[in-house]
Amino acid sequence: MKIKGSVPDGVDLTRDEYGIPHIKADDLAGAYWGMGYAHARDRAMQMGLMRLLGQGRVAECLDGSDDSVEVDRFFRQMNWFGNTAAQVDALTSETRAVVDAYCAGVNVRFSETRPWEFRALGYRPEPWRAADVLLMARMTGYLTLATSQAEIERFFVEMVQAGVDDERLDVLFPGSVGHFDRDLLRKVRLGERVVPESIKWNVGGQRMMASNNWAVSAQRSATGHALLANDPHLEVNRLPNVWVEQVFELPDDTVFTATMPGLAGPLVGRKDDLSWGATYAFMDAVDSWIEDCRDGEFRREDHFEPFTQRSEQIVVKKGEPVEVVFYENLHGVLDGDPFEEGFYLATRWAPADSGAATLNAVTDIWNARTVQDAQKLFGRLETAWNWVFADSSGRIGYQMSGQLPLRDEEATGFVPMPGWDPQWDWRGFVDPADLPGVLDPPEGFIVTANNDLNHWGVADPINMPMGDYRARRIESLLSEDPVDLALFERIHQDTYSLQAQEMMAILAPLLPGSRIGHRLGAWDFRYEPDSQGAVLFEAFYRELLIEMFAPAGMGRPVVEHLIDATGVFIDFYRNFDHILLAPESPWLGDRDLGSVYRNAFDRVDPAEDRRWGDVNRVTLTHILLGGKLPGWAGFDVGPVEIKGGRATPHQGQIYESAGRTTSFAPSLRMMVDMGQRGMQTALAGGPSDRRFSKWYRSDLERWQRGDYKDLRRLDESTS
Repeated sequence: MKIKGSVPDGVDLTRDEYGIPHIKADDLAGAYWGMGYAHARDRAMQMGLMRLLGQGRVAECLDGSDDSVEVDRFFRQMNWFGNTAAQVDALTSETRAVVDAYCAGVNVRFSETRPWEFRALGYRPEPWRAADVLLMARMTGYLTLATSQAEIERFFVEMVQAGVDDERLDVLFPGSVGHFDRDLLRKVRLGERVVPESIKWNVGGQRMMASNNWAVSAQRSATGHALLANDPHLEVNRLPNVWVEQVFELPDDTVFTATMPGLAGPLVGRKDDLSWGATYAFMDAVDSWIEDCRDGEFRREDHFEPFTQRSEQIVVKKGEPVEVVFYENLHGVLDGDPFEEGFYLATRWAPADSGAATLNAVTDIWNARTVQDAQKLFGRLETAWNWVFADSSGRIGYQMSGQLPLRDEEATGFVPMPGWDPQWDWRGFVDPADLPGVLDPPEGFIVTANNDLNHWGVADPINMPMGDYRARRIESLLSEDPVDLALFERIHQDTYSLQAQEMMAILAPLLPGSRIGHRLGAWDFRYEPDSQGAVLFEAFYRELLIEMFAPAGMGRPVVEHLIDATGVFIDFYRNFDHILLAPESPWLGDRDLGSVYRNAFDRVDPAEDRRWGDVNRVTLTHILLGGKLPGWAGFDVGPVEIKGGRATPHQGQIYESAGRTTSFAPSLRMMVDMGQRGMQTALAGGPSDRRFSKWYRSDLERWQRGDYKDLRRLDESTS
């Protein structure tokens, strides 16, 4: 199906049978024009909404509610839309040319029509600019990713202030705490909190105490060619999907890619000679400093200096504008009012003012042919990702990207340090060559699953990785023969939990001879939709967290809040599991591990008979109108059962955070055999954000079944 519109000479846009745009172009500028036009045709509403979020203009243009004002306040504080002029100027001439071509394609489509949702709300999207592409790059690198590092570091301060002792903190955050001034941290006045002050910490009680990618070399592959797979675990309970697939047919290459609307460049995918996939790296690129403030100034050694004040007005639709002031210094944005004397935190994210180097590197990716080319290019990206590569010569490689701050050797990067002492200031960024990376490891495969990969680098960028259960499970499966795409399919669908296996080894001898004891004891550690054992284990795991941590300084309300309303146990379960599996720990106090497990299991509801698919399900809601229209209107889809759990290769986490339901699951699955043409994929959604398009959810059933579509050039399609 030909895409209609004002297409320039040398560019041809056609949909394949899956609704995926194929952009045939004579040169790179034409490819970018087509990318922009296709993005705006298929995802204009999504692009417009994301830009309004990043600009902090939701209350102005869409919804003047108090919630929208608070969302705008957050994005204005981050200031990702500011400081873009210098980055636009830093684009190379080639990058600026293709970014301008991308924006031209977007704006041609914007001029032809606008989403009816925006027409109904009286909003007309402004033309897309290079600054908007930079904004999308910054948002992609931070939201739901770097946010978790900032959250856990703030939670550490809250634990100190709640009186959790040094011994327990050292065990919970091994290697990250170092020396810190407890008295000083107790004086810090926190504005934003992980645990609201209304939920009281129990400090007077007894002191007893989610993405995968992998590559396989030609030597290990049954086909004799390198193989690669990726399944980014992002939020799946929204429509449209965060990813949009496109195919570029160029005179000397074909590029199959998954991109993000509004962001110009191929994010994951393959070319004729090279393929690549990404997971989040959990690099610590976020730091906080303690600022001693008075009279609108902060202490610097033996004197005080004024903050830079940034005043912004949040325009409110059908309401009065809201004036907000942010106070900034070399350490970032202050969480507090410096005119009220006291100690506050200032927080900085390393790539906050970046973007040009990333876009310049992305432009060069089109010319990369080998794994070594890709390692050098992707290492230049400013946000933190784990990249795996495979090329047509059979080689594989890994490279971490991101701006890692150069800190004092005594700084952990985890604990806030005194802002008045220059010893703790950043001193630039680590050379990308010192970040973790590997080429053709002897085992013949590479696996990343948000786990600790510091051993592959000179620098140690990760201090709070996710657990290694998924990585270890994938590695064990890749050790089987033959290694081919059929095995990759099994791994994508694998729901076996090493976490459950290891905890059940402790619990199994303690299980009572009751009905639920027998049922859990017979469980195969798989989170399949029909599994009742998975439901019982998750009920036990919840009670285990409460039983271990509530009596030892947190209190049940705090632990329940962390489970029910934050991502702390979701992102950093490794730290807590380390304690839950340890036979000796200061968190146990006078108890033994067996009694903690028995007490936790005794609180599991003996009438629990549900399937995992009954409790682990989500409705895929429209990102703008979700929940506001009746189900028969078809904007929301579901409920959809999500198999898997936190520690399974097919991750399936559903939880509440900041008052909304969110999820970690394979938003996209892709597989590549470098000896074959094309790419196999499945998307949790469809190409379009238009509810009445047949492409709105066209790939969802395939994704649910665990099937794949086979992407090919149009002249090679078998349909």
